[in-house]
Amino acid sequence: MLSWMAWTWPTAFVFIGIFSAMAIITVLEIKRPGGAERTGILGLTTTRGDRLFISLLGTAYIFLAWLGFFGTPLWIPLGLAIAWGGFCFWKV
Repeated sequence: MLSWMAWTWPTAFVFIGIFSAMAIITVLEIKRPGGAERTGILGLTTTRGDRLFISLLGTAYIFLAWLGFFGTPLWIPLGLAIAWGGFCFWKV
């Protein structure tokens, strides 16, 4: 039924992670409405959702660039992506 896409455990973990982050953001928004707006290092006024989007977009670029330049293994870009996500929620 789902044979049109190569569903593997790493693929499942990526989607589980994205949906878990969205669920956490939703719970935080219900608990503290307003999105915790702030102006960060980029000069943009962002909310939690904006920072999640920027971190996910940057993560995709990190992995694509790594695959384009170096190939596998992907442990180093995973560390870079986690650091990028932390940076986005801390400073952006």
